[in-house]
Amino acid sequence: MTMTGKERILVHACCASCSSHVLEYLSRRYRVTAFYYNPNIQPEDEYRRRWEDMRVVCSRLEIDLIPGEYDPPAWWNRIEPYRDLPERSRRCWECYRLRLEATASRARELGFGIFTTTLSVSPHKVHERIVEEGRRAAAAFGIIFLEEDFKKKDGFKVSVERSRELGLVRQDYCGCLLSREEAKKRKGRKRPGGESSSPPD
Repeated sequence: MTMTGKERILVHACCASCSSHVLEYLSRRYRVTAFYYNPNIQPEDEYRRRWEDMRVVCSRLEIDLIPGEYDPPAWWNRIEPYRDLPERSRRCWECYRLRLEATASRARELGFGIFTTTLSVSPHKVHERIVEEGRRAAAAFGIIFLEEDFKKKDGFKVSVERSRELGLVRQDYCGCLLSREEAKKRKGRKRPGGESSSPPD
Protein backbone atom coordinates (compact mmCIF):
# COMPACT_ATOMS: atom_id res chain seq x y z
CA MET A 1 0.00 0.00 0.00
CA THR A 2 1.57 3.28 -1.14
CA MET A 3 1.51 6.04 1.46
CA THR A 4 4.04 8.51 0.12
CA GLY A 5 3.66 12.09 1.32
CA LYS A 6 1.95 11.15 4.58
CA GLU A 7 3.52 11.89 7.94
CA ARG A 8 4.27 8.86 10.10
CA ILE A 9 2.37 8.51 13.38
CA LEU A 10 2.70 5.96 16.16
CA VAL A 11 -0.67 5.08 17.66
CA HIS A 12 -0.99 3.51 21.08
CA ALA A 13 -3.66 0.84 20.60
CA CYS A 14 -5.55 0.01 23.79
CA CYS A 15 -7.58 -2.79 22.18
CA ALA A 16 -8.75 -4.03 18.80
CA SER A 17 -12.33 -2.83 19.22
CA CYS A 18 -11.32 0.77 19.78
CA SER A 19 -8.55 0.56 17.20
CA SER A 20 -10.80 -0.77 14.45
CA HIS A 21 -12.17 2.71 13.75
CA VAL A 22 -9.32 4.94 14.94
CA LEU A 23 -6.59 3.31 12.86
CA GLU A 24 -8.72 3.36 9.73
CA TYR A 25 -9.66 6.99 10.35
CA LEU A 26 -6.08 8.12 10.92
CA SER A 27 -4.85 6.23 7.85
CA ARG A 28 -6.59 8.79 5.67
CA ARG A 29 -4.14 11.45 6.89
CA TYR A 30 -1.09 9.61 8.24
CA ARG A 31 1.15 6.64 7.68
CA VAL A 32 0.04 4.69 10.74
CA THR A 33 1.91 2.21 12.90
CA ALA A 34 0.09 0.68 15.88
CA PHE A 35 1.86 0.11 19.20
CA TYR A 36 0.24 -2.41 21.53
CA TYR A 37 1.50 -1.59 25.02
CA ASN A 38 -1.01 -2.57 27.72
CA PRO A 39 0.53 -4.10 30.86
CA ASN A 40 -2.72 -3.21 32.63
CA ILE A 41 -4.58 -6.02 30.83
CA GLN A 42 -4.93 -9.08 33.03
CA PRO A 43 -5.02 -12.03 33.30
CA GLU A 44 -2.43 -12.99 30.70
CA ASP A 45 -4.83 -15.09 28.60
CA GLU A 46 -7.05 -12.01 28.24
CA TYR A 47 -4.00 -10.02 27.16
CA ARG A 48 -3.13 -12.64 24.54
CA ARG A 49 -6.70 -12.77 23.23
CA ARG A 50 -6.79 -9.01 22.78
CA TRP A 51 -3.37 -9.12 21.10
CA GLU A 52 -4.63 -11.66 18.56
CA ASP A 53 -7.62 -9.43 17.81
CA MET A 54 -5.21 -6.52 17.26
CA ARG A 55 -3.33 -8.63 14.74
CA VAL A 56 -6.57 -9.24 12.86
CA VAL A 57 -7.41 -5.53 12.72
CA CYS A 58 -3.96 -4.46 11.59
CA SER A 59 -3.79 -7.20 8.99
CA ARG A 60 -7.13 -6.13 7.53
CA LEU A 61 -6.06 -2.49 7.46
CA GLU A 62 -2.52 -3.30 6.25
CA ILE A 63 -1.04 -1.42 9.19
CA ASP A 64 2.22 -2.32 10.92
CA LEU A 65 1.81 -3.53 14.51
CA ILE A 66 4.53 -3.33 17.16
CA PRO A 67 4.18 -5.29 20.42
CA GLY A 68 5.21 -3.59 23.63
CA GLU A 69 6.59 -5.41 26.65
CA TYR A 70 3.98 -7.20 28.72
CA ASP A 71 5.01 -6.21 32.25
CA PRO A 72 2.07 -6.24 34.71
CA PRO A 73 4.37 -5.59 37.73
CA ALA A 74 5.31 -2.23 36.19
CA TRP A 75 1.63 -1.36 36.01
CA TRP A 76 0.90 -2.49 39.57
CA ASN A 77 3.85 -0.50 40.89
CA ARG A 78 2.53 2.63 39.20
CA ILE A 79 -1.05 2.41 40.44
CA GLU A 80 -0.54 0.71 43.82
CA PRO A 81 -1.02 3.92 45.88
CA TYR A 82 -4.37 4.46 44.14
CA ARG A 83 -5.71 0.92 43.84
CA ASP A 84 -8.61 1.63 46.23
CA LEU A 85 -9.85 4.52 44.11
CA PRO A 86 -12.65 3.93 41.58
CA GLU A 87 -12.45 4.15 37.81
CA ARG A 88 -12.09 7.65 36.34
CA SER A 89 -9.76 8.65 39.19
CA ARG A 90 -6.03 9.05 39.81
CA ARG A 91 -5.75 5.28 39.40
CA CYS A 92 -6.71 5.61 35.73
CA TRP A 93 -4.69 8.78 35.16
CA GLU A 94 -1.55 6.90 36.23
CA CYS A 95 -2.46 4.09 33.86
CA TYR A 96 -2.79 6.61 31.01
CA ARG A 97 0.54 8.10 31.97
CA LEU A 98 2.41 4.80 32.00
CA ARG A 99 1.17 3.78 28.57
CA LEU A 100 1.59 7.17 26.93
CA GLU A 101 5.12 7.56 28.30
CA ALA A 102 6.01 4.19 26.78
CA THR A 103 4.45 5.16 23.46
CA ALA A 104 6.26 8.50 23.32
CA SER A 105 9.52 6.78 24.19
CA ARG A 106 9.08 4.20 21.44
CA ALA A 107 8.02 6.89 18.97
CA ARG A 108 11.18 8.88 19.67
CA GLU A 109 13.31 5.73 19.42
CA LEU A 110 11.83 4.84 16.01
CA GLY A 111 11.97 8.36 14.59
CA PHE A 112 8.28 9.27 14.72
CA GLY A 113 7.57 12.95 15.24
CA ILE A 114 3.99 12.50 16.43
CA PHE A 115 1.98 9.98 18.44
CA THR A 116 -1.50 9.48 19.83
CA THR A 117 -3.75 6.87 21.47
CA THR A 118 -7.02 5.11 20.70
CA LEU A 119 -8.11 5.56 24.34
CA SER A 120 -10.23 8.64 23.65
CA VAL A 121 -12.68 6.77 21.40
CA SER A 122 -14.22 5.18 24.51
CA PRO A 123 -16.95 7.18 26.28
CA HIS A 124 -15.65 5.70 29.55
CA LYS A 125 -12.29 7.46 29.24
CA VAL A 126 -11.69 11.10 30.17
CA HIS A 127 -10.33 12.93 27.14
CA GLU A 128 -9.04 15.91 29.08
CA ARG A 129 -6.86 13.63 31.22
CA ILE A 130 -5.63 11.74 28.17
CA VAL A 131 -4.58 15.04 26.61
CA GLU A 132 -2.86 16.13 29.82
CA GLU A 133 -0.81 12.93 29.98
CA GLY A 134 -0.16 12.97 26.25
CA ARG A 135 1.23 16.49 26.45
CA ARG A 136 3.38 15.52 29.42
CA ALA A 137 4.86 12.55 27.58
CA ALA A 138 5.35 14.55 24.38
CA ALA A 139 7.28 17.26 26.25
CA ALA A 140 9.48 14.66 27.94
CA PHE A 141 10.52 13.11 24.63
CA GLY A 142 10.50 16.15 22.38
CA ILE A 143 7.72 15.07 20.02
CA ILE A 144 4.06 15.97 19.35
CA PHE A 145 0.92 14.43 20.80
CA LEU A 146 -2.15 14.43 18.54
CA GLU A 147 -4.93 15.55 20.89
CA GLU A 148 -7.92 14.46 18.84
CA ASP A 149 -11.01 13.12 20.60
CA PHE A 150 -11.89 10.09 18.48
CA LYS A 151 -15.32 9.56 20.00
CA LYS A 152 -16.56 12.66 18.18
CA LYS A 153 -18.52 12.31 14.93
CA ASP A 154 -19.95 9.00 16.18
CA GLY A 155 -16.47 7.53 16.51
CA PHE A 156 -17.46 5.13 19.27
CA LYS A 157 -20.55 4.00 17.35
CA VAL A 158 -18.44 3.34 14.26
CA SER A 159 -15.90 1.38 16.32
CA VAL A 160 -18.72 -0.87 17.58
CA GLU A 161 -19.93 -1.45 14.02
CA ARG A 162 -16.40 -2.17 12.75
CA SER A 163 -15.67 -4.60 15.55
CA ARG A 164 -18.85 -6.52 14.73
CA GLU A 165 -17.95 -6.64 11.06
CA LEU A 166 -14.52 -8.05 11.96
CA GLY A 167 -15.93 -10.55 14.46
CA LEU A 168 -14.03 -9.08 17.40
CA VAL A 169 -15.04 -9.93 20.95
CA ARG A 170 -15.95 -6.72 22.77
CA GLN A 171 -14.60 -6.80 26.30
CA ASP A 172 -16.86 -6.05 29.28
CA TYR A 173 -14.10 -4.40 31.34
CA CYS A 174 -11.30 -1.96 30.62
CA GLY A 175 -8.49 -4.43 31.12
CA CYS A 176 -7.14 -4.42 34.65
CA LEU A 177 -8.32 -6.78 37.37
CA LEU A 178 -9.63 -3.85 39.39
CA SER A 179 -11.89 -2.75 36.53
CA ARG A 180 -13.03 -6.35 36.05
CA GLU A 181 -14.20 -6.52 39.66
CA GLU A 182 -15.98 -3.19 39.28
CA ALA A 183 -17.70 -4.45 36.12
CA LYS A 184 -18.91 -7.54 37.99
CA LYS A 185 -20.40 -5.34 40.71
CA ARG A 186 -22.16 -3.16 38.16
CA LYS A 187 -23.63 -6.20 36.48
CA GLY A 188 -24.91 -7.36 39.86
CA ARG A 189 -26.95 -4.18 40.22
CA LYS A 190 -29.98 -4.77 38.04
CA ARG A 191 -32.36 -2.10 36.89
CA PRO A 192 -36.13 -2.67 36.90
CA GLY A 193 -36.93 -5.08 34.12
CA GLY A 194 -33.70 -7.00 34.56
CA GLU A 195 -31.41 -4.68 32.59
CA SER A 196 -27.84 -4.30 33.78
CA SER A 197 -26.68 -0.89 34.97
CA SER A 198 -23.32 -1.52 33.31
CA PRO A 199 -22.82 0.35 30.01
CA PRO A 200 -21.14 -1.48 27.12
CA ASP A 201 -17.44 -0.70 26.61
